[in-house]
Amino acid sequence: MLLALVAAKHPPRTCWLQEADGCRTVPPPAPVERVRRDGVALYGFLRPKPEHADEVRRILSSFVEPTRQEPGNLQYHLHEQEDGRFFLYEVWRSQEDLDRHNPTPPLRAFLEEAPEGYFDTMLSPYPDTAPVPA
Repeated sequence: MLLALVAAKHPPRTCWLQEADGCRTVPPPAPVERVRRDGVALYGFLRPKPEHADEVRRILSSFVEPTRQEPGNLQYHLHEQEDGRFFLYEVWRSQEDLDRHNPTPPLRAFLEEAPEGYFDTMLSPYPDTAPVPA
């Protein structure tokens, strides 16, 4: 329910990253496979201090394409709001796939350097996409 309220108050933007000279967009990755019943979605929320926003943007942007190429990654999206918040949305085929992603060196380094309260995550089972029999 909370996500529905947030989504209603802050509708999704078409921008991938807002830049001074406009909006940079990238096409979403093509669907590779369906999510199994044990798929997992991760929602990441960051609110960097304004003086660190450019560095955080650079680091998070560098994660997008490599993560999309990882086995088991079905979706990986980075969004930046006008107020400086960043939002990550990831969908993984399974918890095991996400667990293989989490210890990657660039991600570990970023998370270990982030001050407490800088980054929050929420995990949620990803709904099965199989059609329901009539």
